[in-house]
Amino acid sequence: MSSSTAARSVIIRKCDEYNIDTIAGIIREGMEELGERPRGRILIKPNVVTANKEYIHHSYTSPVVIESMVNTLRTHYQADGNITIGESGGIGIPTRLFFADSGYRKLSKKLGVRLSDFNEEETRKVALHRAKWHKTMLVAKSLYEADYKIWMPKLKFHIVVDFTNALKLNIGILTHKERFLYHDDRLHEKIVDLLEVGFPNLIVTDAITVGRGFESSPYPHHLGALIVSNDPVACDVVAAKIMGYDPQKVVYLKEAHERGYGSLSLNDIRISGDISWEELAYKMRGIDSPFQDLQKLDTPIRFYQGTNKESGNICYGGCICSIKGVLGTADKKYEGNLKRAKKSAVVMGYYHGDVVHPDVTVVLVGSCAGVSGKLAAKKIVRIKGCPVKVADLMIFGLRHLGMKSPAWDPRNMALLIYHSLIKLMMQATIPFRKKAKIRHVSGH
Repeated sequence: MSSSTAARSVIIRKCDEYNIDTIAGIIREGMEELGERPRGRILIKPNVVTANKEYIHHSYTSPVVIESMVNTLRTHYQADGNITIGESGGIGIPTRLFFADSGYRKLSKKLGVRLSDFNEEETRKVALHRAKWHKTMLVAKSLYEADYKIWMPKLKFHIVVDFTNALKLNIGILTHKERFLYHDDRLHEKIVDLLEVGFPNLIVTDAITVGRGFESSPYPHHLGALIVSNDPVACDVVAAKIMGYDPQKVVYLKEAHERGYGSLSLNDIRISGDISWEELAYKMRGIDSPFQDLQKLDTPIRFYQGTNKESGNICYGGCICSIKGVLGTADKKYEGNLKRAKKSAVVMGYYHGDVVHPDVTVVLVGSCAGVSGKLAAKKIVRIKGCPVKVADLMIFGLRHLGMKSPAWDPRNMALLIYHSLIKLMMQATIPFRKKAKIRHVSGH
């Protein structure tokens, strides 16, 4: 956990623009106030879940904020040569593609800082002793060797767990092999499991422009703030209040508290800065975040939300999450895509009731998808998976709903193929890179 001499602290600072010098000054002052002293091998973990130069611009931590952090580490903490920026992007797509489209690849070359996709690194299997589901985890080399961890999330609404900040950022420390393990009705517990490995020393949240809607292709909302903290749970408690949520009702925060990771009361957190959480919460009042509730979407598609047939729980983090994400991305790429969809119905999981649409297509999403009552449709399409793969929904599912898919965009297809080939090559060379290092150490 954090080595800070300060108590659980959250600093909220006004920051209206992505200005490198201004942000670096706020970071430095925050670190001094918290008593933080970065040391050894430093890992910076941003949020680069997705990116696309054409239509996804606010899903990731701004490279300007990352550059400000690197400059601060070098100028004030003599950290040079030991800084890594690491991430495992979302949807199973090569992270290096998102690094390129977000500007991170260009930034790493400019700064001379190592940029790493955790999926292309050697991993170590680590036992998690406080976890409910992730009893073990494949931990990338740059993470398990880090002496000091800096988490730099992008503050966003989230389609199934309310919002993304420090704790949710840990989904991106998982390799793609394990990312979707327990990513179903156990998602909140999974998030807390990962704190055992992903407990940062320092958090700096990009809340200058926050995201609303589907978190991987959100719409921007200017908030004008940076949040600096030495405790991820405390940071998320304050972030919850800013985003309009009661921390006691955010399931993963309640789970973290029950496992002993910290209080959810503001009275137990030292809050400072030049703007209050109440002022920021006021700026967020009335902000609509599409896709959190499928029934509120402006579309002729009807949605039937079922349960995980084995557990009986709503599978919010599984197939429901997948369909929300695919619809959100498709609508962001092609504005009005959802509104122009054809009349149809989607059943996610096992629905208790009737689904009667004799004149349209009904799409059953997920291996356990079904209907307890009457099912009537012109055509029934089943897309299996537990959870269903986003790629399958993009390639095969959207066409049944009469929607254009970003998967068939020529640029997207070309980049996916190109970066996938490089990723496969990098993964294939992991054993050789490991042996080369061993020989080098032995020779030395």
